Amino acid sequence: MTTYQDAVAVEATIAGQAWGETFGRVMWAVAGCFARREARTTAAELVAGLLLEVDTRNCWTLAQALGHPGPHRLQHLLSRARFDHERARQEIARLVIDELAGQDVVLVVDETGDAKSSTDCVGAGRRYSGAIGGVGLCQVAVHLAAVTATTKVLIDRALYLPADWAADEERREMTGVPEEIGFATKPQQALSMAADALAAGVKARWFAGDEVYCGRELRRGIRALGLGYTVGIAATYQVTDGAGRRREARRMVNKVRPEQWMRRQTGHGTKGTREYDWAWLDVRPDDAPDESENVNGAGTSVLVARRHRYTGEVSCFRCWAPGDIALGTLVEVISRRWRIEETFQLAKGFTGLDQGQVTCWNSWMRWSLFSLIAAAVLSLTAAAVHEAAEQQPDLVPLTCPELIRLLRALVLPPPVRDREHILHWTAWRRHHQAVATACHQQRHRRHDQP
Repeated sequence: MTTYQDAVAVEATIAGQAWGETFGRVMWAVAGCFARREARTTAAELVAGLLLEVDTRNCWTLAQALGHPGPHRLQHLLSRARFDHERARQEIARLVIDELAGQDVVLVVDETGDAKSSTDCVGAGRRYSGAIGGVGLCQVAVHLAAVTATTKVLIDRALYLPADWAADEERREMTGVPEEIGFATKPQQALSMAADALAAGVKARWFAGDEVYCGRELRRGIRALGLGYTVGIAATYQVTDGAGRRREARRMVNKVRPEQWMRRQTGHGTKGTREYDWAWLDVRPDDAPDESENVNGAGTSVLVARRHRYTGEVSCFRCWAPGDIALGTLVEVISRRWRIEETFQLAKGFTGLDQGQVTCWNSWMRWSLFSLIAAAVLSLTAAAVHEAAEQQPDLVPLTCPELIRLLRALVLPPPVRDREHILHWTAWRRHHQAVATACHQQRHRRHDQP
């Protein structure tokens, strides 16, 4: 056990150095996006504060943990400070691209929802979200991740505005939605982010998504960008087989003979390696940018089926590659899509992606940006530790949650918890809540007057 502890101690030292270097590079990359030094300093405090050990992460709790006398500095940074957050997002994306240079990158897209209590929040509406486990009042945002064999980093996001919300001029004005932002479907947002990533210099060959992103227009756009794709499809999705017959995907999969299924490893979990049975069938493409290619059959268009080795549950994926491709390569790309769920868990569990309690456009864009920056610093730090430290065969690689525990214990300052500070914040919160209660009651009385 002492040998393992010595190895972990070495990793902790490397992690502390890698954290300082990565954090410094990230904040230097966005330094030119701030008009004032004070806002830049507050932004660095916020990024580091998101990783502190606090119960929830919002302007109140983080300001208290950082030792501020009130939340006003953080609230000003999110809402009114002169800060080009779109340029900052581009700079962070370029930094991540440089860090991933030379690696095989897959662009993965997925959406996630955050539960809300009021329709006054920008983009909030009643809709289905897997993150909240059903239909409810929530915000939904589409995210784009750059995933390699060892690293996964969110590099872009777009808040989804439902058609009725995007057309409501009063709500748009109240929340500060820019005039150039209109209604766009989730596939349209995904295609736009993928195009921006490639224009920024991402060296990707593949795009991956779930059933939301299997539409023909998106697949045609992805092909026009020069990418292959693997997208999930429903069992009832109609495809055209090699003979030109339209069939449901599940009916085609039912024709696969037992000897045609191949078992392949798809990754590692907490209980060991994950293995599924895989098969593929030829289908005709329907999404070529040049319609004549649909007839000529350029590239490789296949339907890939994945079967659970115990339950027999089958999932289907529509795939296209610009040239000849092996099943193992498609399995690798499909498997990388699942890793975006791990980035959501990291961003929500440790960097407060869904805890901001912000209501306006600028505040949402900036809070989500700082959360993604904090998550990116963690991912790049973990990658640097993996590269520099000698891997112990009896220890799993250092994960981001374990890295956060090390940073909190050895590098990050502890939350401010002295007696006077706690008493000050207790008094501030109770007074603020009393004023809010009085204003709320006064509003009700005015509303009830004839």
